[in-house]
Amino acid sequence: MADREVSAPEGEHDVALMRRALELAARGPLGDPNPRVGAVIVDEGGMVVGEGFHEGAGTPHAEVMALRQAGTAARAGTAVVTLEPCAHTGRTGPCTQALIQAGVARVVFAQSDPTPSARGGRTLLEAAGIHTTGGVLDEESTALNDAWTFSFVHGRPKVTWKFAATLDGRSAATDGTSRWITGPLARADVHRLRAQCDAILVGTGTVIADDPVLTARGPDGSTTGRQPLRVVMGLRPIPETARVRDVAAPTLQLATHDPAQALKALNEQDIHHVWLEGGPTVAAAFLQAGLVDEVIAYLAPALLGAGSSALGDIGIRTIDQALRLTAQEVITIGPDIRIRASIATLNGEGL
Repeated sequence: MADREVSAPEGEHDVALMRRALELAARGPLGDPNPRVGAVIVDEGGMVVGEGFHEGAGTPHAEVMALRQAGTAARAGTAVVTLEPCAHTGRTGPCTQALIQAGVARVVFAQSDPTPSARGGRTLLEAAGIHTTGGVLDEESTALNDAWTFSFVHGRPKVTWKFAATLDGRSAATDGTSRWITGPLARADVHRLRAQCDAILVGTGTVIADDPVLTARGPDGSTTGRQPLRVVMGLRPIPETARVRDVAAPTLQLATHDPAQALKALNEQDIHHVWLEGGPTVAAAFLQAGLVDEVIAYLAPALLGAGSSALGDIGIRTIDQALRLTAQEVITIGPDIRIRASIATLNGEGL
């Protein structure tokens, strides 16, 4: 009964309802262990009778929220969901069972569930006699949960390396000063993007030299809401007085210099997106290991001529070996420039 043929009007209706479900899903929190999911329930006549979205780990899933709103009107109706309904019991029960008990006749979903523990919902629905249609606006749904999907496909968190530099690539002056390379608007943008990640990672060298707070803060400097996990990678102990030891956010030290080992440990803690803010040595280690997926560079219209480079030695000795990036976005933020780029190829071959 999977992917039954639908008429053009019904297919168009599915797409319209899925767009609404995606709008609902976008209201869910970023940086949560669970994906953002939205659901719409229509009755047998095609009228919307219930809507819902997942508000974060431990709360009811989108389908359950929408079914509660729909009540008995869901019977013989259609559920439109941005992610294949789950088939496992975690902090909450399986959504497939809730849909079966509600008596829906059809389920339309966008993205297939990539998680080993929760996938298989479609099979259970079909076994219960419920028609299913999958892949409706699949790309849009996958993009909504980009890092979450990446982590299950690749078996590790997605890594975004962020750095700030002058136009000549300097992250600090010769005397070691680096505050501030970019302006306040760019720094506010960093905090906004930090808040969307699961973890902020630096090396012990950065903690000892700069004593950063590593929290996502508002314009007034306050920390509100969920904070990413602060991760310090390295063998040296974190000083007792270091600000990463405060209560503003949880902190984890990983006693390793191996990026793959660090990401393995974070993956086991349901970390899906790592915001890499380490200095040039840590950044070089991740790049050499092929474990940087995205680069976000803030460039200030300033020149230093000398000082610390934003990136350490990654073993490139000739221009033909240059690590080429693909620019996805280039915008100005106040006087500064932000470039978002994905890792493309090294020597013409994928990393």
